[in-house]
Amino acid sequence: MQIPRLAHCRPGRYPEALYVVYTGDANVSGQQILEGAFRRFNIRLTRPVKFVFLRKRYLVEDSLYPHFTLLGQSLGSIFLGWEALMQCVPDVYIDSMGYAFTLPLFKYLGGCRVGSYVHYPTISTDMLSVVKNQNVGFNNAAFITRNPFLSKVKLIYYYLFAFMYGLVGSCSDIVMVNSSWTLNHILSLWKVGNCTNIVYPPCDVQTFLDLPLHEEKATSEHLLVSIGQFRPEKNHPLQIRAFAKLLNKKESESLPPLKLVLIGGCRNQDDELRVNQLRRLAEDLGVQEDVEFKINIPFDELKNYLSEATVGLHTMWNEHFGIGIVECMAAGMIVLAHNSGGPKLDIVVPHHGERTGFLAESEEGYAETMAHILSMSAEQRLQIRNSARASSPLVHSWNQPASLSPPSYIVDVLSAGRLMSSDQKAPKQSPGMVTYQSGLVLELELEGALQIL
Repeated sequence: MQIPRLAHCRPGRYPEALYVVYTGDANVSGQQILEGAFRRFNIRLTRPVKFVFLRKRYLVEDSLYPHFTLLGQSLGSIFLGWEALMQCVPDVYIDSMGYAFTLPLFKYLGGCRVGSYVHYPTISTDMLSVVKNQNVGFNNAAFITRNPFLSKVKLIYYYLFAFMYGLVGSCSDIVMVNSSWTLNHILSLWKVGNCTNIVYPPCDVQTFLDLPLHEEKATSEHLLVSIGQFRPEKNHPLQIRAFAKLLNKKESESLPPLKLVLIGGCRNQDDELRVNQLRRLAEDLGVQEDVEFKINIPFDELKNYLSEATVGLHTMWNEHFGIGIVECMAAGMIVLAHNSGGPKLDIVVPHHGERTGFLAESEEGYAETMAHILSMSAEQRLQIRNSARASSPLVHSWNQPASLSPPSYIVDVLSAGRLMSSDQKAPKQSPGMVTYQSGLVLELELEGALQIL
């Protein structure tokens, strides 16, 4: 999910500050983007924002690079960044889309102070391990794992790319990461621990916390809900296969009626194709009557599903954070997430010794854990739901209005030596753009200002 994250300054601190978002959504207006953010995420920005529309986003689409995708997208981002720089030269540039290769462009050619908000490293040490161990994954095709020579070539390619990624990332004046998992990888790759901070994604969960918790559901049917974009790394097939195993257990263990609801966003035709493949998988497993797909639904409908569901399902390996998991916990669902990444380190952790959710890895593990949750008494489930809501990270660290962003000290650090009065610094000119007066703080995001979940 990418939403414009506006630097939150204390009132009157920078009254002339201007906030700009670079976006590749050139077929919509800025107002439509803001209206969509409110409709889908219940977000209202508290400060005005200007959008700069880019035409070369196709250069970072993965479909353009069937081979050497990481390198192709990263080089494409440099050209996209150049287009952005030609339209608007900021004082402060913050990349929150993961285009680290644009950082030296803005720093050394644009003369900007640069920062990064890293959701997910472009390459991670875990990805290197997958290739090194010749394991099949969404980023490591089976035909490569079966060929030792191709595996070695890909491993060399990954190591070289990781080296370049570390070089460009180290250009940052300040680095923000969204979880402990991301922190560990960025420290390993970028080696800029002196200016790296964890800033959990702002999660406006108050709407979900306001939902009442009941010991018994209004209906006898139990809903199992999954939230996430229909991308390959989300591993929706694991959810459907585990659910099919659960239904087989239901016949022998007298579990209540069950339904799996997959809620998520389709960004493009590839995502739509992926949903059709998931539908066929459900048919092949004979569970199509018990699986529903909800695509690009509005926020109110999402809230209704979360209020009625019993289990919140999440299956991505090494999810960097997991905003959807936080929302499920806040809504009173019992979460079952993958035993890795942010969910394991930051979210599904004990609160005062009490369980706040469950973790699993395999199809059988997910099926058994879902069966265990559903076989618990309503009072036992209620205790876990209350502990999840009371968990201090959820209540204190993450319950921030989504229109706010990383703490204001980040702006202070980035703008040190740059924010001067108009008589101290000459105005900065941008080719073909208006003159930006001194003291401007621009938060820039290269694309996808409104990609859901």
